[in-house]
This record gives sequence, structure tokens and C-alpha cells, in this order.
Amino acid sequence: MNAKLLAQAAQVPEAALTDWGPVEAPIGEPVSRTSGTVLNRDADGANEAGLWLCTPGTWRCEVERAEFCQFLSGRSIYTSDEGVRIEVEGGDAAYFPAGWRGTCEVVTSVRKTYMIP
Repeated sequence: MNAKLLAQAAQVPEAALTDWGPVEAPIGEPVSRTSGTVLNRDADGANEAGLWLCTPGTWRCEVERAEFCQFLSGRSIYTSDEGVRIEVEGGDAAYFPAGWRGTCEVVTSVRKTYMIP
């Protein structure tokens, strides 16, 4: 296996990314749209890593598999169904365990790298 590099992830132009469409469970307007690139995904769909961009909006978020994220820019607010609120912005790292449920509000467009084992 070879190592893979996503050079200057914070600077990859949006035009170079794949449009992944609107979020699946939007709440109100505006409806967030996502785009990105997958750096790696195992043949069985596990161990995915890549770059993700999301425009402002709010949606229902249900984490099926644990995810580690390094936020490069933007600001968002995650509120769990239990009412625990975390605010993240560029420079922050976050971990969401499998089974996390709540809402995500992207305040300003977010860019992050992610790893889903």
C-alpha cells in the first residue's frame, strides 16, 4: 500500500471537489450543500478519509460510525439529543462516537478533513 497526500487541504479550490449535494435531513432554510473528495476508502467501505465542505444551514445528524474531524475553517454548532452543545471553528478537532445523534448548524461554511474507521 502507498501513502496518500491531500496537499494543502485548506487551500483546495471548491471547483476541484465533487458536489455531494444537499444534506439528507435539512431543518429549515437555507439547505446546506456538501462537496469534497475521498482520499481513501477501503474496498469494504470502511476506513474512509477525506476532505468535506459544507455551506450554512441546519440538519439532523446521526453518526453511524465514529468520526474524527480536523476543522480547517468555518464555524458550526453541534447539539446532541441530550442537549450538550459544542461549537467548533477552524483549528478545532472533534470526535463523534458511533451513535451520536443531534443537530448540526453550519453558521459559516465549514471545511474539514475527516477519518471514519
